[in-house]
Amino acid sequence: MQETEARPIRILGISGSPRNMATDFLVREVLKIAEEKYNAETDYFSSKGKKLNFCIHCDFCIRTKEGCIHKDDISAELYDKMIWADAWIIGTPVYQGTLSAQTKTIMDRCRAVVAKNPKVFLNKVGMGIADGGDRIGGQEPAIQTILNFYVINEIIPVGGGSFGANLGGTFWSKDKGAEGVSEDSEGMRSLRRTLKKLVQTTQLVKRASSGTKSEMSSGTKSEMSSGTKSEMESEPQFKMPKEENK
Repeated sequence: MQETEARPIRILGISGSPRNMATDFLVREVLKIAEEKYNAETDYFSSKGKKLNFCIHCDFCIRTKEGCIHKDDISAELYDKMIWADAWIIGTPVYQGTLSAQTKTIMDRCRAVVAKNPKVFLNKVGMGIADGGDRIGGQEPAIQTILNFYVINEIIPVGGGSFGANLGGTFWSKDKGAEGVSEDSEGMRSLRRTLKKLVQTTQLVKRASSGTKSEMSSGTKSEMSSGTKSEMESEPQFKMPKEENK
């Protein structure tokens, strides 16, 4: 049985909020939908109460290829979750027209993982969610920053498509936390549409990857068989000399 059939897709949700309010609710909600509608395996990381050290550009990760010099909750908990997942969902509150400091810190600290293995995130799939207290407060610029991060790290970025979802899940909380975003029907529609794109793209990538591995395996076997046969045909056959009559 192929791996694509053996297990469901794995989705990691990351909340870049220092509080358990709107962003926390949205990331948990989208993971719940992924489990119930798409039979996905999910995991979750919240920034609330976590020790998240800034990248200090010390280049320890570049020199040693041993991960990050900081031993905090990103190193202890989040890195393994990131590697485990087939797809990521990063959610952020909008602060000063863009993403939160916690979200940016998490993204910056991924440098250490990539320094250890430059292809570690290759062909994972990612989407973004942003919520703000104002209707137009920086939700799309925040999501654009998340999508740019995905591109840089060779993660495939997805949006929800034209006419309603565009770059990703965008929400107006009206500063009412989880209650505010749950009442935003357009925001919930953008969330569901973007999640659908995330799941479809992840499934396509996994099928393609599985097919490539099968082709490579078949090709290797064929080459080995063909090569052995050619070698046998091209090699001179050794014949025992006839004994001379004495």
